[in-house]
Amino acid sequence: MDQYEMVRRAITGVRKVTDFVPEIAIVLGSGLGRIADLVKDPVVIPSSEIECYPPSTVDGHAGRLIFGTLAGKRVVVQQGRIHYYEGYEMGEVVLPVRLMCALGAETVILTNAAGGVNENYRPGDFMVIRGQISSFVPSPLRGANDDTFGPRFPDMSVIYDKGLVSLAVECAREVGAVVHEGVYLQTVGPNYESAEEIVAYRNLGADAVGMSTTAEAIAARHMGRRVLGISLITNMAAGMDKPLSHEEVTAAARQAGERFLGMIERIVDKI
Repeated sequence: MDQYEMVRRAITGVRKVTDFVPEIAIVLGSGLGRIADLVKDPVVIPSSEIECYPPSTVDGHAGRLIFGTLAGKRVVVQQGRIHYYEGYEMGEVVLPVRLMCALGAETVILTNAAGGVNENYRPGDFMVIRGQISSFVPSPLRGANDDTFGPRFPDMSVIYDKGLVSLAVECAREVGAVVHEGVYLQTVGPNYESAEEIVAYRNLGADAVGMSTTAEAIAARHMGRRVLGISLITNMAAGMDKPLSHEEVTAAARQAGERFLGMIERIVDKI
């Protein structure tokens, strides 16, 4: 079964529960699941109840879609991201984003917990993604293309909407966060990068590194959606500080939670 048929079957599964049409899709990164608590009048659909929807296997990723309103806007929140390192094909990894777009979302907000590669960054900072490097992971567009989703050879010269980047920076400052604009690089994972790889990534122009986001951004842009990406810098990358752990990442994300919640709520309100 190709990924487009999987999306169509997933749509059928969702529509058995709700006819809600979202304006904005929000993907929650590691430790950032509390955003889902802000959604009013939620309709919650566990991923296990949606045909073809891959289950998340990572701690801190609940595995469900939440439909409702946030700051007066109709949203769908993906709580429980799918990662390539879990063993899925990249088409499966981006199925939730494609599904949310196909259900009606015209704007996609991708969030993640990331390691700081830029030596001027510090844990607790925010980075609004202005560009990305996805060359180290497979393209989600590999395989047969369905022209109803997007063209065979889509342009990716500007993936992240410049207006949304400016808006996110403004909202981050409003909540008192230290915020940067930078380039995000996705790796395969699940192992963290070596110190030597981090030096190479910095030389390539990366400011932050993680194990998600770029493939989802490509899939959303393929479908013509506006994309915003926000990284919470939870740790400095390998060789720049102490040894890395997933527990450290989720703890740092929880600590920055209030500022992150406020930032996302402001962004949604102003879109």
